[in-house]
Amino acid sequence: MAGPERASVYPRLSAFYFCYFAALGALIPYWGLYLRSLGFDAGQIGALVAVLMATKIVAPYVWGWIADHSGRPMRIVRIASLSSLLAFSGIYLGEGFWWLALVTAVFSFFWNASLPQFEAYTMDSLGEAVHRYSMIRLWGSIGFILSVSALGFILQRQGAQALPAVLLALFTAIWVSSLLNGERGDDHPSSPAQPIRDVLGRVEVRLLLLVCFLMQFSHGPYYTFYSIYLEDHGYGRGVIGQLWALGVVAEILVFLVMHRLLPRFGVRRLLLASLLLTSLRWLLLAAFVDLPAVMVGVQLLHAASFGLYHAVAITLIHRFFHGRLQGRGQALYSSLGFGAGGALGSLLSGRLWEASGPAFTYVFAALLSGIAALLVWRALPSATLQGDRQMV
Repeated sequence: MAGPERASVYPRLSAFYFCYFAALGALIPYWGLYLRSLGFDAGQIGALVAVLMATKIVAPYVWGWIADHSGRPMRIVRIASLSSLLAFSGIYLGEGFWWLALVTAVFSFFWNASLPQFEAYTMDSLGEAVHRYSMIRLWGSIGFILSVSALGFILQRQGAQALPAVLLALFTAIWVSSLLNGERGDDHPSSPAQPIRDVLGRVEVRLLLLVCFLMQFSHGPYYTFYSIYLEDHGYGRGVIGQLWALGVVAEILVFLVMHRLLPRFGVRRLLLASLLLTSLRWLLLAAFVDLPAVMVGVQLLHAASFGLYHAVAITLIHRFFHGRLQGRGQALYSSLGFGAGGALGSLLSGRLWEASGPAFTYVFAALLSGIAALLVWRALPSATLQGDRQMV
């Protein structure tokens, strides 16, 4: 794609990210509070959030396979966006545990399909300008900030029961924004693609996917119980929303400079730094929740635990999975990390929260990201990194 033509797609790509992450900013921080308002305990909340994450294990790869073979990723994004909107409407038909588990499973099976395919579509649209990905993705962070900030005050005044209506409006916006992005056609060669098993046979690819799994595993207690944890320690919902937003502001600042950080430091150093700082983040959260100033620092570390980590990971996935494998590569990143890691982290954190308490749960999370850092430190230098200049 030529320079002017590529620049013309930036607003349309950015609009989808804005809407998608605005919805995420309403769902992830406040879903646990909504479930608690319905009378569910920590174990049930952990299980329901695990359902939300667990569909990422299967859904992205299924839809990724379809997108790679059809060459029409945006068709998949549109179908998934509309289907998730319709499925989520079922939340108004019941409030029982098993009904909500069913609605969550069906809705998230479609919703979790759209982002990996849009990531592949975005990277493909950028062509040789993939280092500009973070400049587009930051609009998702802006959407998240506006959503989580506004909704914190809305829920403080109107109660958690207002959340489903807000989510439905945002899911509608996602579908509308998907219509703005047209298919680019099949730009990939018609010759057979490299078998995906050959890519997965590379040491550094398997290592990266394992690190992604452990990283998102460690985030389970954060995404499931962070808002509840703060509320139990006297923080108002408006303040909670502002703390979530602060984390994403830090994330945006990283996205703004990633195109300079990557060539200067290389992906291995940046990945290692993100993992070590994530461990520090969870330890501070475990020990100093009653100190607001420390909680501000904890949220600023979101710059490393998500912003730095995600920008590096998405760059590596795009580099490893070429051509017709792009959709499945992004799907594997989502499935094994946010899916398997996130689901197991949410489920186990619910059990640990009840059995051992919040502090122990976050210390366990710090251990997981620490193990991931150890793997990168010990194993990545010995991996075969031929042709990947930024990885050394």
